[in-house]
Amino acid sequence: MVDRRHVIRSLLMGAVAGSAGAMNLGARAAQMRDVVTDKSFGVKGDGKTNDRVALQRAIDGSVDSTLLITGKCRIDEKGLDLRRDSHVRFAPGASIKLLPHDTSFYSMFRIWDVNNVLVENAVLDGSKELNAAKPALRENGHGMGFSIAGSTEVTLVSPKTVGCWGDGIYIANSYNVDYKYSSGIRVVNHHADRCRRQGVSIISGRNIVFENPLWENIGGTQPEAGLDAEPNSNADILENIRIVNPTTRNCRYGIIVWLEEIVGPMPKHVDIGIVNHRDEGATDAAFAVSALKLKGRKVSGQIASHSPTWVRPRLSTVESLDYDKAGPKIIVTNLRLVR
Repeated sequence: MVDRRHVIRSLLMGAVAGSAGAMNLGARAAQMRDVVTDKSFGVKGDGKTNDRVALQRAIDGSVDSTLLITGKCRIDEKGLDLRRDSHVRFAPGASIKLLPHDTSFYSMFRIWDVNNVLVENAVLDGSKELNAAKPALRENGHGMGFSIAGSTEVTLVSPKTVGCWGDGIYIANSYNVDYKYSSGIRVVNHHADRCRRQGVSIISGRNIVFENPLWENIGGTQPEAGLDAEPNSNADILENIRIVNPTTRNCRYGIIVWLEEIVGPMPKHVDIGIVNHRDEGATDAAFAVSALKLKGRKVSGQIASHSPTWVRPRLSTVESLDYDKAGPKIIVTNLRLVR
């Protein structure tokens, strides 16, 4: 018989060690780097000037150094591209906020096909209240705070993503190279607030850790989850995904896993472990695993939630819709319900 306490302890120790190691590595790297400020590249940071071009110049010109964002920057919807070996730190009170726009497709920080990226204390505001997108696009949810695609060894420490048209953080395969997965992604103390679609979407990746996230007040376009793990195709993977001490509050779903599109000719192994999930006020389900129809294909593995606490849940069990029981095992242990 498996000792449940040992399983939970192993998940916690592995995830925390990974994120702590990343933070220590980042601290050591920071000690070895010169610090340059955004002001030295012409960034105004006055809360009204479009600083996008100057900020991109600062990012490009500070590789192998630490770029310090110091002001209240505004940018247009074209967004910013982080480079290999980028290290960006936000000073207390610093932020980047979108100017008024009319698009439902944007990424404020793109981390695409690069490695060794560290971002500390970022505050990204997607300005959903300033979005004049046409009515036909208003159901769309593709405006992202962080977009991570095909990248490795990415660490985000205490990022805050607010008011995004879509997701606070979006993790997927490369858009340029087939089967190039995001891997080694560590996010510590993420706070997503008032995003329209998700706090986080994990479309594809392996060795991904979120530690101590708070995802709250998510709503505006479906599925409206704190976290949605939802592959787009059989080319995607969900391997060694660890979510440690997450809190979801005032979302339609706390955490949802939607596996409809992962089914295909390539066999898949799904491995998602969630520890100490606290959900408050989910209107549909605190934890839902759905939409798996194998039709002779193979998807193995497990999706486990250990020691969750659901406060005033609408459902007291996992919502499992159209789910083939020959797929990954759904495990919930030591559930605590607070009425």
